[in-house]
Amino acid sequence: MSLAVSPKPPEISRLVVLGASNLTLGLSAVLGTARRALGPEVEVLAALGYGRSYGASSTIAIRTLPGILESGLWRELERRPRANTRGVITDVGNDILYGFSPEQILTWVKEAASRLLSHTTDVVLTDLPRASIRSLSPRAFLFFRTLFFPPCRLARDEVFDRVDRVNEGLAGIASSLGLRFVHLKEDWYSFDPIHIKPRAWPVAWRQIISGEEVREGATRFSSLELAHLHLLAPERRFLLGLEQVTPQAGRRLRRGGRLWIY
Repeated sequence: MSLAVSPKPPEISRLVVLGASNLTLGLSAVLGTARRALGPEVEVLAALGYGRSYGASSTIAIRTLPGILESGLWRELERRPRANTRGVITDVGNDILYGFSPEQILTWVKEAASRLLSHTTDVVLTDLPRASIRSLSPRAFLFFRTLFFPPCRLARDEVFDRVDRVNEGLAGIASSLGLRFVHLKEDWYSFDPIHIKPRAWPVAWRQIISGEEVREGATRFSSLELAHLHLLAPERRFLLGLEQVTPQAGRRLRRGGRLWIY
């Protein structure tokens, strides 16, 4: 008499993505790339949000989010069973305009990378779009600084210098910790120097997440899915100073995969 052997459950691949507005805007393209690269049942844990800081709380209009390092993503990652995981660290530049020093920013990034490396050896780090930022005229710089970071009073040359110092430090972190370092291409941007243009989202996120150099035929993103994703609440935020907590159970997505937002 032979005993029946239960089939081994399929391995669930996992993507952990840390970022701010670019990750928020491109989330549907990120999910499409994750499904393609890691499978239709991929788990995506994302700490994101417009203006998100890595180490401090950040406020946009009436909404405040804790720093990425203070988010509940890390508790969930520790709680979940081990899985084949890829980590992505991007959108580091906000903290420059919040007035934090390059040294402080790099300390936060290194801490985020170290935490991810306790779960996987597969971690991606992107630089800042130096060429796109440095193309700004004094008038354009003042416009975008006022539009995106109204309290900021850093001068154009000072911001350029900090961008260079942070990029140099990011390259050093990637080298010392064995991370895959991705250079953000100038042609992914248009008049807005810090946000990847929508038509470049599929190509950019394919390269960032999968390391694939593609110009055509990239995974398309769903505008309908993106609109739906923008309505989802993160685990913890403050609206008009009132705390709002939304437990994350891993929302199953219609196009495949599960999503946790922090």
